[in-house]
Amino acid sequence: MKRWWKWIVAALVVALLAGVALRALSVRRAQQQAQTEAAAAKTALVVELAATDVVEAKVRDLAIGLPVTGALKAVTSAFVKARVPGELQGLTVREGDAVKAGQVIARIESTEFQARLRQAEDQANAAKAQVDIAQRQFDNNQALMEKGFISKTALDTSAATLAGAKSSYQAAAAAADVARKTLDDTVLKAPIAGIVSQRLAQPGERVPVDARIIEIVDLSRLELEAAISAADAPQVRIGQEASLRIEGVAEPVKARVARINPSTQAGSRSIVVYLTVEPSPALRQGLFAEGTLGTGRLSSLAVPVSAVRTDKPQPYVQTVENGKIVHRNVVPGARGESAGTAMVAVSGLAENAQVLTGAIGTLVDGTAVRFTGAAPARPAVAPASAPASAR
Repeated sequence: MKRWWKWIVAALVVALLAGVALRALSVRRAQQQAQTEAAAAKTALVVELAATDVVEAKVRDLAIGLPVTGALKAVTSAFVKARVPGELQGLTVREGDAVKAGQVIARIESTEFQARLRQAEDQANAAKAQVDIAQRQFDNNQALMEKGFISKTALDTSAATLAGAKSSYQAAAAAADVARKTLDDTVLKAPIAGIVSQRLAQPGERVPVDARIIEIVDLSRLELEAAISAADAPQVRIGQEASLRIEGVAEPVKARVARINPSTQAGSRSIVVYLTVEPSPALRQGLFAEGTLGTGRLSSLAVPVSAVRTDKPQPYVQTVENGKIVHRNVVPGARGESAGTAMVAVSGLAENAQVLTGAIGTLVDGTAVRFTGAAPARPAVAPASAPASAR
């Protein structure tokens, strides 16, 4: 009986192993079939390109320079501040309102300051009366001394009294001037003409001394503060031009170096360059700007900066050759601008090679492509180094 059980167990084990083997074989065949289908699909994939998706590598005249970035800032701006404490009254301007230089913006409640001025003026008038009395006393004593009726000591006493009265009057008059100036300070006026960019207080609010009420900016003169490295600073000169791309503005904006800070910034050790921006109704303080500060020109084989790929150890571009994508290694050189496009000089690429722009993305080397419209000319492509000449 035991022998039969052994045979039965052995048969079950053999059947189980056979089932596992068949299952593994079936899974492997399915994987091989899927890989074969994927390879076939990959082989059959053809990427469609428009003529605008490629650019020819040509020798271009590049305006080379330094990259500059930063936010636009008004050359002239000012805060209207409270010069005396009190309740804010009459503030009607808001963000976006235009104001003129000297225009009354608001007032500080002035009842207390008017009373102080009246008190100071009364004290000054009283002191002036004492001066008049002391002056008459001195004049009388001087006449009496000349006739010998009083001594010189009595005259000196009158002179001292007169001098004290004059000093008291001068102090009282100065206090009245201070009170008058304080009363004038209750009227808040715009120091410059411009546009209100911030309203920082509300009518009826009690404000302390130096509290900011509004900010005014003059948009007629804007500048870009750009930080450059100390190594690049010797290339920068006052009067050099830059082409800026500003957010929200379709066309490039011209700028010119107006000033160069003689000191470096703490920490970064960079140097700030101030570029005056051409005025435009579309420009606003705080807009981000980036561009290139022209420091020279270069004639070289160049492609758009976006066309150079760096996801491999060696920079490369994607070219279209015989209907397929070919990755060509290049050596990037100086960067510059040509017709408003950021370009980079390259070597290792043939002139007139068809290069994919950065808008396409990365395609696998060997991918088949075809053009949906009229295809650009297809010159023979062979790696070469185009000479570059700087001037």
